[in-house]
Amino acid sequence: MWLEKLSFLNALYFTVTTITTVGYGDITPSTGGGKIFAIVIILIGVSTVLAILSNILQYFIQRQQRAMHGHRRNMLIGVFFTEAGNELLRVFCGFDPDIAAIRKDFLVTADWTAEQYQKLKAKLAHHKFEVDPALIELEKLSGILNKKGDLLVRQLENADLTEVEDFAELLWAIIHLRDELAARPSFNNLPKSDHAHLVNDIKRAYSQLTAQWIDYLQFLKIRYPFLFSLALRTNPFVENPDAVIKG
Repeated sequence: MWLEKLSFLNALYFTVTTITTVGYGDITPSTGGGKIFAIVIILIGVSTVLAILSNILQYFIQRQQRAMHGHRRNMLIGVFFTEAGNELLRVFCGFDPDIAAIRKDFLVTADWTAEQYQKLKAKLAHHKFEVDPALIELEKLSGILNKKGDLLVRQLENADLTEVEDFAELLWAIIHLRDELAARPSFNNLPKSDHAHLVNDIKRAYSQLTAQWIDYLQFLKIRYPFLFSLALRTNPFVENPDAVIKG
């Protein structure tokens, strides 16, 4: 405005067309100062605009990559529950002397809202996940974990999953429990101190697995309704689940 004696609108118009390299030529600098100013705008402004456009493009690309990354991660978690998690939950529930008191809380339906899932997680934060040594079938549990060993290790080696801290902690807890059981040549006549140690390992895996199952179920409801339907019918917290659709 000052160098070329332009109005605000014309000066802004000239500056924008120069920076964006459009340069219609209808307004051009006529003074020496104006030409020097235009050179500075071109050198600085063009690189700035290109950097801004590049950052915007990169933002959208990264957002898409994060979405794809999250989707792949949730699919891997789904494989874990299909192949191992649900079965382990059913076994752990059989060890829990207080399971009858919380079964009704796990009667998830297709109408559940996000708030209901969060309320369930909050309620379970106060559940002790007790395990009765008299109900534990160590040999059965050891056999299941040994069969799932390759799956557990492969999942723990997957960078997509280890980025999810809570799920990585769950995998470590289950693998540790497997290793503890495998390290014992026999489960006969174990001392009470050893039973107590194994009980703590089971409780750790049980509580973490339950929390992850709730998140997994909520993901299925949003993304895969057909898988969610099967997950409801095979709910490991239901006493006698039945996948068969009746009526």
